[in-house]
Amino acid sequence: MELGGDHQPLQHRPVLEKEGINFLQETVGWVFTEYGWYIFFFCIVLYLIIQKLSGRISQMRSTAPVVTGDPSEVVRQHEALVAARLRMQEELNAQAEKYKERQRELEEEKRRQKIEVWESMQEGKSYKGSSRRSQLEAAPSTSVSTSAQKPKSDKKSLRGSGYNPLTGDGGGTCAWRPGRRGPSAGGG
Repeated sequence: MELGGDHQPLQHRPVLEKEGINFLQETVGWVFTEYGWYIFFFCIVLYLIIQKLSGRISQMRSTAPVVTGDPSEVVRQHEALVAARLRMQEELNAQAEKYKERQRELEEEKRRQKIEVWESMQEGKSYKGSSRRSQLEAAPSTSVSTSAQKPKSDKKSLRGSGYNPLTGDGGGTCAWRPGRRGPSAGGG
């Protein structure tokens, strides 16, 4: 009662399944041998991205305002939020006023110093001289002793000897001079 046509596909079916499984194993094996490290690193990056996003989603859920069915609760939360914002704005305004006052004081101090400099110049005194005088008055013993101990250097000795560092004349053992200008000698 079995027909030959029905019997043959049943016999070939296990062979086709074995060939399919072998083909699948070879293909998967080849993919992992060729791209295994890429797949591995891709999985790690994908895992890290999922972790980061899940953390952000949970954070967004926790900071999202809770909507209750009671309208009076929503109004009260909104009023509390507005009051907190006003408090923060008042603190910021107070800090800005303090900063402006400090800037005004600094500007006044600079203006006062400029007036002192101008007045001292009108009297024929130099500003540096008056500041040195005030320093000398503050510490007269230390400034006198340090000025007496300092030897004065003679800067004219270098100029008088004809020393010119650009030419290399008159100084030490080093006599460097720049090379000739023009094309290099060579060729024909």
